[in-house]
Amino acid sequence: MIPPIARARRSPRVPRGGRRERHRVETRERIFRAALGLFAERGFMETTVEDITEAADVGKGTFFNYFPTKEHVLATYGAERVATVERALLQARKADRPVMDVLRELAASVAGQAAESPALVRAIFAAHASCTAVRDELHVRMQTARRLLAQIFRMAQERGEVRTDVSPMFLARMIQTVFHGVMGSWALNPSGTLRGTAEEVWDLLAHGLRPLAAEAAPRKRATRHSDAAEAVPGHG
Repeated sequence: MIPPIARARRSPRVPRGGRRERHRVETRERIFRAALGLFAERGFMETTVEDITEAADVGKGTFFNYFPTKEHVLATYGAERVATVERALLQARKADRPVMDVLRELAASVAGQAAESPALVRAIFAAHASCTAVRDELHVRMQTARRLLAQIFRMAQERGEVRTDVSPMFLARMIQTVFHGVMGSWALNPSGTLRGTAEEVWDLLAHGLRPLAAEAAPRKRATRHSDAAEAVPGHG
């Protein structure tokens, strides 16, 4: 059983520490990239730890210093996607731009990360379907990302950007389902760019996420009343 995904998270930044730490980060990155390349080329199930160590030019002991199993490589890949949602949540909390813009960029960013290799996306989907350990990890990751995404939708509802007749958690699950389908479809027939396709799909979905007329009307009236109150001299 793969440990909680947070334990598998890697930092994409090379630390400013000493040479030994930089070497550790570079070695882990080389193993990680070699593994992903082999998953794309041969498939996850067909790739062995020996294949990965040979491609990365490291010993098996070195591999196990960074990844207890090859399943942990996919857990790390998934953790990076969760980290993208976490960054979007932080952006939404800043309130310096519409939450819907943050969500659009999130959809495009996650798609852009996956677009580096259609073959890799296909291999990951196949691994989820055929390997219980990977499927269990996916479930944990999906639940974590869904809770974060629901928080973003809740903020969008509170700011009047998204309809409130549907729960934030349901919206999060719907978006996850749609974009997993978008990535799977693109991986099977990669015409155009995945990022561009994701943006187009989001723009279509955004129309259905807008506040309903019954919700928007009270807000407009409240805004007019507020404007009128501010225009009255001495009002306070």
